[in-house]
Amino acid sequence: KKVSHQITMPRALRPLVRLTALIRLRGGEGGSKLSRVGLYTSARSARAQNRLRAARIGASLGATMALGAGFATGHVANAEGKLMSFGSLKAQDSVMSSAIIAMFKNDPKFIEVSKKATQAILQRDEEDGVKLQQGIDLAIGKGVIPAKIHVEPVCKIDVTGKSADVVAQEIITGLGEAASKGCVMTLQGLSGTGKGTTVATLKQKLPQTTTWSNGNIFRSLTLLAATYAEQNNVSLKDACSPKLLASYCKMLTFGKYNGKFDVKIDGLGYDLLVSEVANTVLKGPKVGKNIPTVAGVTQGEVINFVQSALKIMADDGMTVLLEGREQTLNYIRTPHRFELVLADVNTIGMRRAAQRMGATALKELEKEQTWYSGLFGGPSQKDIASKLSKVLDDMSKE
Repeated sequence: KKVSHQITMPRALRPLVRLTALIRLRGGEGGSKLSRVGLYTSARSARAQNRLRAARIGASLGATMALGAGFATGHVANAEGKLMSFGSLKAQDSVMSSAIIAMFKNDPKFIEVSKKATQAILQRDEEDGVKLQQGIDLAIGKGVIPAKIHVEPVCKIDVTGKSADVVAQEIITGLGEAASKGCVMTLQGLSGTGKGTTVATLKQKLPQTTTWSNGNIFRSLTLLAATYAEQNNVSLKDACSPKLLASYCKMLTFGKYNGKFDVKIDGLGYDLLVSEVANTVLKGPKVGKNIPTVAGVTQGEVINFVQSALKIMADDGMTVLLEGREQTLNYIRTPHRFELVLADVNTIGMRRAAQRMGATALKELEKEQTWYSGLFGGPSQKDIASKLSKVLDDMSKE
């Protein structure tokens, strides 16, 4: 006796359905009743047939399902603990990077790729630092910021082998009561030490917390300088004289607008809130093509504006997280200063290489994934290791 409505299913799923039916029968679902999947009802021959099939597929299917569950939860590892689950790869976090480093740390190709990445990062940091210092020296020459400053002690945190959660907790401990009352906290360090990840983690853990970016202030000043040049038919260089830059800064006001902190641009015909034009006007061609020129001569003006804005937010009970370069952060007055460091600077390149490998491998594996592999938690650990090796091989040829 068969039910009138049957469901067509892929052949590969049929053993699983039969096993499910058998479990239900043995669990006492009415003796002669069957599940509504078009299987046979209470015939003893059907029960016996199901038991036989279950015995044949039970071991392999059960093992496969258990392994699939392990992939999904990230609890499966080989004897050496060097393979990675698909769940860990999908996380794309510091734990994933550490796992990839552990897998390939002795691989000659990985060592070479990491060294190149370290050299490139350090060179870029040095070049950026020189350009930034030139802007600060210019601001000092204009008298916008002082030449001599007292920088509060900086707490250095070695992030070697630590997750973002552990690093963030060390910072929170260092902040003490200030974290709950409102304060300004600066975070510096070389590129690749995990500043962005740490700030994101802190933002999740701390109440009343916000981040600050100088980017929109530079863009706002660029908009005003470029507009002045157009309106007065002068060059952008002429529109960036110390006197005019000072007047543009007076057209920017930081405060609460519509119930939230924002920057208002009021001058030269503009009446805008930065939050409302950040992705439109401030990213238009007038700003985009001129921002390098304006940013190079407005470091001091931006530092002063930021210092004032940060104090307003901290006094309102906010914890403001400010990530940036040491040269600029030195001009932000706060006793809460942290720097992320690594015992071995080559770890920076290893982290960057691992991040690239993980991101590329995930993208390719997701494209190649079938519905069947997805059913059991995604690609196997060996498939993931193989894909990571292939990605590393491609990177070594760059």
